[in-house]
Amino acid sequence: MKFKTPIQIGLSACLGGDRVRFDKGHKRSNFCMDEFSNHVEFVKFCPEVAIGMPIPRDTIRQVRFGDTIKVCRPDGSNDVGPKLTEYGKKIAQTKAKELSGFVFCAKSPSCGMERVKVYNDTGTGATAEGIGAFAAEIMRHNPLLPCEENGRLNDVHLRENFVMRVFVYKSWQELVGGEVNKHMLTEFHAKHKYLLMSHNYAAYRKLGRLLAEGDPKEPMLVADEYIAGLMAALKKPASRKAQANTLAHLQGYFKNELSGIEKSEMVEAIEEYRMGLVPLNVPLTLLKHHLRVHPKSYLEQQVYFDPYPHDLKLRFAI
Repeated sequence: MKFKTPIQIGLSACLGGDRVRFDKGHKRSNFCMDEFSNHVEFVKFCPEVAIGMPIPRDTIRQVRFGDTIKVCRPDGSNDVGPKLTEYGKKIAQTKAKELSGFVFCAKSPSCGMERVKVYNDTGTGATAEGIGAFAAEIMRHNPLLPCEENGRLNDVHLRENFVMRVFVYKSWQELVGGEVNKHMLTEFHAKHKYLLMSHNYAAYRKLGRLLAEGDPKEPMLVADEYIAGLMAALKKPASRKAQANTLAHLQGYFKNELSGIEKSEMVEAIEEYRMGLVPLNVPLTLLKHHLRVHPKSYLEQQVYFDPYPHDLKLRFAI
């Protein structure tokens, strides 16, 4: 999988091992720094340090005062929320446009992607309803950008889904980096057919109609609508049922080449995957073997078979 330029991923600096937290500590992500970093370049951000807060520093939290949420000390003083928002907006509208994904630090009042604690003004209670002031701006201005938190990446399904979306989005960024026409969009859709089908078959049909019926004189308008639909469809991890149905579709391409025993073996592998007895890699490896023995150019271009580098071993666990 080759790209013209490196894949750049935004990263909360503490997840990269930088000692930038309020207590001079860090929250290094082993997955990001030891595995994912072999294939991407991380661009680190610590919004709190960027706005001039020292290391170490007083703890800050999100506190609700009436209809306003401040990012401040527990006693309500030193509200840095406006500065964090301003910095987030600046990065969102400039550097974030060059990124293909972002990994935020969970629960942080500046970088939390969701479920950040918002305390009441007396400090006696809190609800997990907030979004980090910096993260909110990144996501608001870049709604297509694949984003995740370090904690959620411990879930193998969310980790696989995030990495897959990063590589799809990078492919899209390189496609639309120059002049785009209907043929290019149709080719892109064709290559992602089975990946999209495995997540949302209805979206696959809908996006296909969009490309077929869209105004060829306005390819960028069609492209904008297409990528919004694609990224939305891919955001939810694929179910075993949908994956199994996709595998069965792919098996159909070999109905004239496989022996009875080979067909039965393939059916059994797909069913065992559907039942949760084996990971996705088992039936997929068998399919890829048949594709090597019986080459089919249309299938060989399918992103579904290798949506990201194999050494990440993500399909061994889902």
